[in-house]
Amino acid sequence: MSSPYTIRWGILATGGIAEKFTKDLLLDPSTRQVSDVKHAVAAAASSSSASRAKQFLETCKCPSSAKAYGSYEELVKDPDVDIIYVATPHSHHYQNTMLCLLNGKHVLCEKAFTVNAAQAKKLVETAKEKKLFLMEAVWTRFFPLSIQIRKMIEDGTIGSVHRVIADLSFGQDVENTWGADGAKHRMVNMDLAGGALLDLGIYPLTWCFQTIYHTVPAAQRKPPTVTASIERYTTGADEKTSMILSFPSAPHGKHTAHAIALTNFRVATDPDGHYTSGPAIRIQGTKGEIQVSGPAFRPTHYRFIPAEEDIDPQRVRQGQNPKVKEYDCPIPGQGMFWEADECARCVRDGKLESEGMGWEESVVIMETMDEVRRQGGVKYPETIETTEYPVSL
Repeated sequence: MSSPYTIRWGILATGGIAEKFTKDLLLDPSTRQVSDVKHAVAAAASSSSASRAKQFLETCKCPSSAKAYGSYEELVKDPDVDIIYVATPHSHHYQNTMLCLLNGKHVLCEKAFTVNAAQAKKLVETAKEKKLFLMEAVWTRFFPLSIQIRKMIEDGTIGSVHRVIADLSFGQDVENTWGADGAKHRMVNMDLAGGALLDLGIYPLTWCFQTIYHTVPAAQRKPPTVTASIERYTTGADEKTSMILSFPSAPHGKHTAHAIALTNFRVATDPDGHYTSGPAIRIQGTKGEIQVSGPAFRPTHYRFIPAEEDIDPQRVRQGQNPKVKEYDCPIPGQGMFWEADECARCVRDGKLESEGMGWEESVVIMETMDEVRRQGGVKYPETIETTEYPVSL
């Protein structure tokens, strides 16, 4: 039996998402039945100080050999780093990822991939030119649950898909929660590309795309037309965004398929914290419906309701439909290790992009968000919308 392929990670930024990802990297792959790849944390960098990076490594219980850097420029020059996880705010993704690519490093970049599609295209061009692996870190796409659901759609289990409804909203008393300096909070700070769309809305869009777009053969995929409604916060960032996407081609049918993606800071997908309100995602086909319990970014349960008519109506009214199938998909950690496993396999096999989250799809999703922002009048400062490099942020 051959030894597992080990990929050496550099962590660019030391915030909460970076900590979750790094701790997942250090979990024993056998806990998720993986034996062909494993991960090593070689270094981490903070833009503020090396001591902050050192504290981060200690908090994550990384090996003592891991190096701490006080700048991203130092990290990308480390010869012991194979791939870099970019965990900065999405306002900085373009500049940070370009830095990594131009220094010969493979990259896993957090979502939203960039601020706009032009930046995403430029990163893809650079990765292709440099022959480097690059992927948007849409971790939910690599969950066994997501893979199972996509297979059900591809196999025709739910028939021809006509509609998907997906929501990720966090109800908050925004002004009181974010305080007097609420305008500077990252969620609505225009200098950090704040707003519900890029921060939360990427998840409902992920479900719309992975179920309707990704399950159609690549040669038949066509970008959706977009109708959007946005309400803006006092800073100009979107605080509630509703999108209707019309996909020209759909799985197992020549019809169009509609997808409704919702996100909101004022009301919640899950108001009582127990999903009494029902599923966060509904995937509706001619042979039945798949319902995914939330949250949309980390679901662990779904059900399939077949379109059957030979069931006792009384039992259905009592919630006893015997043909409904329930599926539990527990996660032995945060769940970010599956996307890391994908990166390791792609790098090992010399692939520049992942079939599970390819470049073309990331660009189309960014184009969709560009159009949503255009319709809602949301435009960020030129310094974070530009494709120029380098730009100091």
